[in-house]
Amino acid sequence: MASSTSMLLFVPFLLISSVMVASAGNFNQDFKITWGDGRANIVNDGQLLTLSLDKASGSGFESKNEYLFGKIDMQLKLVAGNSAGTVTAYYLKSEGSTWDEIDFEFLGNLSGNPYTLHTNVFSQGKGNREQQFHLWFDPTADFHTYSILWNPQRIVFSVDGTPIREFKNQESNGVPFPKSQAMRIHSSLWNADDWATMGGRVKTDWNAAPFTASYRNFNAEACIWASGSSSCGSSSAPASTNGDWLSQELDSASYEKLSWVQKNYMIYNYCTDVNRFPQGLPVECSTS
Repeated sequence: MASSTSMLLFVPFLLISSVMVASAGNFNQDFKITWGDGRANIVNDGQLLTLSLDKASGSGFESKNEYLFGKIDMQLKLVAGNSAGTVTAYYLKSEGSTWDEIDFEFLGNLSGNPYTLHTNVFSQGKGNREQQFHLWFDPTADFHTYSILWNPQRIVFSVDGTPIREFKNQESNGVPFPKSQAMRIHSSLWNADDWATMGGRVKTDWNAAPFTASYRNFNAEACIWASGSSSCGSSSAPASTNGDWLSQELDSASYEKLSWVQKNYMIYNYCTDVNRFPQGLPVECSTS
């Protein structure tokens, strides 16, 4: 891993004003439980949220606000022990049949075996852009920060501040990019033992239930979309320091960290799966 500290370069962003919304999260204020029949709980005066899964049902929640661009941080502690068959999903998603979506999914495993961190980007209802990773720590032993930077130029997935994936806006090459549909934050814990662990060969051990994932320290610097307009508005004035994420990009030190993760911890990349795409790899794979 590169020893130099990761830094971020910023360039002026002239199209969106500095009226950002920064939310240092209280789960009671920022989220609502959407399903689970009592299996999802907000505790500690809104500072902690837990999801649980048993044989009858999983559980989930979503943000009260919709966002159109943002820098979203959430700390998660994943299901410990034998988590095979379980999936903890944390993602941004719009509505409709041609939805946009930015995914973190954590695929459980047998005790002692690593989680698979599954990422994907959907634009206009089309995904198939999977990259998967193992992590360089035990994500069940403590909380770790999982971040999505989404601005008009790029999407960056990060873990504890280390970038693991970048999906650039390549509309100039005919690749759709999520930029016009507002998205909510969603998360759920559910049973997916038909595919999640070793292609579905390992099933969920319900003797280990209930399974629990925990969330804390939600933070969003983001543009809230409501009633057909953005809280960021538009302006010819440059963005303030608080809006630097709107034009944030990775510098050479950050790319070194990204390269280190992808070299040492990436276990699947759709851009190298020639058997899956016999007619040729997707356009963005050759122009990245």
